[in-house]
Amino acid sequence: MLRQLARLTRPIPAAGADALAIAVYGDGAGAHIVAKESGFEGVACVDDAARLLDVLCDVWARTKQPWAERWARGVLEFVLWMQEPDGRWINFVYDWDGTRNLHGITSATGESFWHARALSGLDHAVSKPAPADVRALHILTARRLIADAGVTSLRPAMLDWVQELATCREGDVLKNNDEETGPPHLWAHIQEGVLAWSSTLLDEPALLDVAARSAEALVLPAVEASFDAISTSPYDVASCIYSLDRLSETTGEPRWATLASDARAWFDGRNAAAAPVYDRRRGRVADGIDQGRVSENSGAESNIVAAEALLDDALEVARSLQDPLARSPVDLPEPG
Repeated sequence: MLRQLARLTRPIPAAGADALAIAVYGDGAGAHIVAKESGFEGVACVDDAARLLDVLCDVWARTKQPWAERWARGVLEFVLWMQEPDGRWINFVYDWDGTRNLHGITSATGESFWHARALSGLDHAVSKPAPADVRALHILTARRLIADAGVTSLRPAMLDWVQELATCREGDVLKNNDEETGPPHLWAHIQEGVLAWSSTLLDEPALLDVAARSAEALVLPAVEASFDAISTSPYDVASCIYSLDRLSETTGEPRWATLASDARAWFDGRNAAAAPVYDRRRGRVADGIDQGRVSENSGAESNIVAAEALLDDALEVARSLQDPLARSPVDLPEPG
């Protein structure tokens, strides 16, 4: 995972002398692919960079590898460069020259995933509405600031936000937004884990009950079916693992840990393709399984969320690496 993330990482000098960004997608041959699901979006984004920064901070904290710190600082330089004067973030750059995508629907400033993940302050989040899946990220930021930095002024906002999550549901199942119909998508669906983790900090045991009932109704069947859907991405699976881990930590009940272990096995072949999604020899995670076939592509999000879900594996690899970014400019893959 770290090796593939290094392959996808490129300098972006417009953001700073040491700034680094990560290509959104990579194909089977290692070439970078631009994002264009919603029109031409760009080559790299804050959404991925901010999540990569979290992974690299975890790696550095556990291994103290100098390259992990340099890589993290380079990515941070890019993320901060993408922030607008009003405190919000642009998401995409069109090219490696650093031309920013100011108006794209997945790039313009707003209360969406890239703003929530890049957040260094919560002024906009406190004052603006957000769907439940985005609000869950706001809660995680608030929890860090309250628990680790003593910013108790955020407690009232966090209490309001967890109630938003707890009431955004259909029966027992937590939804991603009020307009969602049918079974919620699992991509970025971490509400169960966020509520479970928040219940102890806020001394709100009812939140844990809501989280557990939703996990029983939504997450458990997906894991037991080996995520046997028409299309399943690593982020679908990693989101479930996140919630199961938090439920395990909060309740101490072994069944949640067992389910998390079964979910992790998806990366190694407990899936609809009966084949590994994580190629350990090449150090890359495929972009998912579509109609029973493992994708040949391997992009930023897939490897980032896999590194989060399989952190012990990532740390083992990190300890054996010299410097995954040590390469000459001619070795950098070109966009496809």
